[in-house]
Amino acid sequence: MLTERQSLIFKHIVDEFVSTAEPVSSKMLIDKYNINYSSATVRNEMAELERLGLIEKTHISSGRIPSINGYSYYVEFLMEKVDSTQYEVALRSLVEHSYMNAEEAIKSASDVISQMTNLTSIVLGPSASEQRLMHIKLFSMDDKSAVAVFVTDSGHTENKVFRFTDSLSLADISATTEILNDRLTGTPIKDVLVKLETLKPILEEAVGRHEVIYNAFLSAFSQLSNDGMYFSGEANMYNQPDFVDLDRIRQLMLMIGNRQVWNDISEGHADVLLETSEKSQLAWIDDIAVVSTSLRISDSQSAKLMLVGPSRMDYERAISLIEVLKDSLETLYIEASNDGGKNEE
Repeated sequence: MLTERQSLIFKHIVDEFVSTAEPVSSKMLIDKYNINYSSATVRNEMAELERLGLIEKTHISSGRIPSINGYSYYVEFLMEKVDSTQYEVALRSLVEHSYMNAEEAIKSASDVISQMTNLTSIVLGPSASEQRLMHIKLFSMDDKSAVAVFVTDSGHTENKVFRFTDSLSLADISATTEILNDRLTGTPIKDVLVKLETLKPILEEAVGRHEVIYNAFLSAFSQLSNDGMYFSGEANMYNQPDFVDLDRIRQLMLMIGNRQVWNDISEGHADVLLETSEKSQLAWIDDIAVVSTSLRISDSQSAKLMLVGPSRMDYERAISLIEVLKDSLETLYIEASNDGGKNEE
C-alpha cells in the first residue's frame, strides 16, 4: 500500500492525465495542485511510484503517465465514488418511459452511455453458434409485403420486412411458414442456411411463388446468422488523442470487429483484470480499457454490455453509468417478466 503522501501525488497524476492526456511533471503538480511538498520530495516520490510500476516515462516527454497496473490500483484503492443521481434519472427515464422490448432498450441505452462518456459501447448477445431457431411467424401486410418474426431459444427476436415486386397470396405465405416451422424448428442458427437449401424442392412443390419467398428468407437468415454484436460510438475510439497513429487505428478497427476478442475479455482473458464490484469488472489489454457488466433480463435472455476506450478513461463516470444502467434494466425487465412479460413483445 502507498503512503498517504504517495497516494495524494499518484491520485493527482492519474486525474491530471485522464483530464489532459498530457504527461505529468513534478513542477506541474506543485504549481497546479498546490502540493505542500518540495520539488525534491515530489520527484523522489514519483521515482518511487515508477519503481513500484504505477507510473512510467513516455518517449516524448520528461513527465510521467499512469501504467496499466497504476490504473488498476487507482480504481481499487483511490477512486472516489461519484454522485450518480443525474445518471440514474436520465437512464431510468430512458427505459421506464419506453415501450421497447428488452433487447431494444439495451441497444438504446448503449447509445446513450456512449454519448455520455464519449466511449465506444458494445452489446454482446448470444452468438449464432449458441442459438437455435424456435419459431417463425409470417404476417401479410398487403399483397406485396409481409413481416417475418424469428424467435430463438435464447429469447432473441428479429423482425424482417419483406417487400416483393409481384403479388403473393395468403396461401403461399401460410404454406411457407408451416413448412419452415416444421423443418427448421430447433436448428442451430449457423446451420439454417444450409438446411434451407434442402427445403427448396419442398417449397417448389407446395408454394406457388416459391422462388420469391425463398430468396426473401435466404436474405433474412443471412442477417440472423450475424455475430450478435451491437456497436455504438465506434468513431469515439478513433477520435481519442491516445490513438493518432494510423497503424494503431487500423489495429483498433480489426479488434473492434472481432467478436472473439470480446468473448475472451468477458471470460477474463486480459493483461489485467479487476472486479470493481459485484456489478461490473474492468479489463485492460495494451492501452485499451474495458468496463463491462452482465445484464440478466429474464431467465432466458442475457447480454454483456461493455464500455471501451483508452486506458486514460474517466473510470468513475464509466463505472457509475454502467452499474446504474444494469440496475435500471434488470429491475424493469425482470419485474415485467415476473408480471407476465408486459414489456416484452
